[in-house]
Amino acid sequence: MSFLRRRSATPAGPDFDVLAMDPGDWPGNLGAGLLPAPDGSCQGVFLRYDLFGGRGPAMIIGNLPEGSPARDTAEGEIPFEVAQLLLALENDEEVTVVGSEDMPVMQGDNLLIVRRLKLSEGRISCVQFDRSDNVLVTIAAWDRPITDDLYALLKPLPAELFQQG
Repeated sequence: MSFLRRRSATPAGPDFDVLAMDPGDWPGNLGAGLLPAPDGSCQGVFLRYDLFGGRGPAMIIGNLPEGSPARDTAEGEIPFEVAQLLLALENDEEVTVVGSEDMPVMQGDNLLIVRRLKLSEGRISCVQFDRSDNVLVTIAAWDRPITDDLYALLKPLPAELFQQG
């Protein structure tokens, strides 16, 4: 995933809160990637949660701020996070979005309008929601449904998690 490497020698991390599950709460391996813009700003953060002992991720959670080119998808095109999940699993079959459904979900005291995407590959679950700061959160999971319980586990991660140097 070389496109996730920052071009700057000292990545500054995102200038927005990253909403995901705390790495300390996850029993498997965790990887994080920053999607840099040519000017060095952060155009997105992707967290890869691996429960399969190095055989591929169970889940990818992406946070894309407004203006991120990874948010632009054509009709029927899968979200970037789903593409990354398929790439990590070395699954090269063509997958498309065949439908979507909006549903209300509570996350703490906040009401989220969650868009549940239906994909041509039934083993992938994918949901998206917009935060109040215009960051798009996408969750893509392999071979497990995304239930309402997951939203209760999401919280802002400390910025230090994405700093190097």
